[in-house]
Amino acid sequence: MDELAIPKLIEPLQLRAVTLRNRIGMSPMCTHSALDGIPQPWHLVHYGARAVGGCGLILAEATAVEPRGRIAAADCGLWTNQQVGAWREITRFVKAQGCVPGVQLNHAGRKGSMHTPYTGSGPLGDAGGWTLVGPSPVPYDEGWPVPEELSTEDLSAIANAWGDAARRARAAEFEVLEIQLGHGFLLNQFLSPLANQREDEFGGSLENRMRFPLMVAQQVRIEWPDELPLLVRVTATDWADNGWSVDDTVVLAGKLKDLGVDMLDVSSGGIVPLGDKAASITQAQPSYQLNAANQIRREGEIPTAAVGMICEPQQAQDIIANNQADLVLLGRQLLREPHWPLKAADFLSYQMDWPVPYQRAKPQ
Repeated sequence: MDELAIPKLIEPLQLRAVTLRNRIGMSPMCTHSALDGIPQPWHLVHYGARAVGGCGLILAEATAVEPRGRIAAADCGLWTNQQVGAWREITRFVKAQGCVPGVQLNHAGRKGSMHTPYTGSGPLGDAGGWTLVGPSPVPYDEGWPVPEELSTEDLSAIANAWGDAARRARAAEFEVLEIQLGHGFLLNQFLSPLANQREDEFGGSLENRMRFPLMVAQQVRIEWPDELPLLVRVTATDWADNGWSVDDTVVLAGKLKDLGVDMLDVSSGGIVPLGDKAASITQAQPSYQLNAANQIRREGEIPTAAVGMICEPQQAQDIIANNQADLVLLGRQLLREPHWPLKAADFLSYQMDWPVPYQRAKPQ
C-alpha cells in the first residue's frame, strides 16, 4: 500500500457538522455500573481509554430516558439534570482526545427490571424489580412478568421523555445521538408483530406498528440540534418466523430518513430469546449482519454502520472499501483491545496520531 494513501477505514467521515477522524466507532455496550443513573469514574476510564486508543466515535451505552426504562438497576440515565454533569466530564475528556462523544438513548419496555450479568439472569421480580410496560400484555419469555399495555396518553408521555433526554444529552455536550430502536427493547417491541398485538392505530399493519417509533424519532430530532447527527440502531431482522424483516427495515429507513435521521446502525435479534436459528447465526459468522447493512444502505438510500463480530483490521477495511457500510462499530473487540484503531492503522501501513504520552511505544 502506498504510504501516502489513507486507507478507507481511516478516512474521515462527515455527518452534518460533525467530522469523525476515521470510520471506527465503539458500539454501545452496557456496563451496568451507574449509581442512580449517574455514570461513575469507571465510565470515564472506560470510554476515555477507547478515545485515547484512536476511535473516531464512541457511542456510550444504552442510557434510559426514564427510570422504568432501565434494563437493569445500575444502568446509566438521562432522566434528570443531576445526571448531566457526570456525563459532561466524560464527553469533555473524549473530545480532548480527538474523538466524537455520542450516546444511545433507550427504553427497555418489557425487557427491563433484569438482573445484571454479574448478579444473575432473568427478571428481578420481587427482588427490587419494577413494573414493566410494553405495546401489549405479552411477556418476553416464559417466567417473565406480563407488561402493562401502554395507553395512548402513556405513549405521548414517553415520547416527551425521549425529547427531554435528548435535550439533556446536548447539555452534557454529546455530539452524536443514537435512538435504540432494536434488540427487543420498547421501540422494537412496537415494530415487531411478535410483541405488538394491539388493535388500535399503533398496532396491526406495518404503518401502524411504525407509528410510535417514528413519533419518538420526530420528537428527538426536534430537540436535537440541526447541526448534529442523529443515528438509529435497528434490528434488521428478528431471526424468527413471522417477525420483523430486512425488507421491513428498508421501508422504515425511508421514513426515518425523511425525519432527519442520518445513519442506521444495523444490528439484529433481541425480540425473542436466542435459540435455534438465531444462536447458530449470531455465534458463528464474522460480519453476520453485514448483508443487512449493505441492503439497507442500497435500497433505503441511507448511510449505515456495520456491527457484529468485526474483529480484524482487514475485515473492517474491506467493509468500508467495498462500500458495504459507511462506518464500522466494534463491541467486544474494543473491550479486549482498547487501542485497536491504532493497531488497525499500523496493520494497514498508515500511522495515526498517537497520544503524546504514548509516543515512546509508537511503532517505528
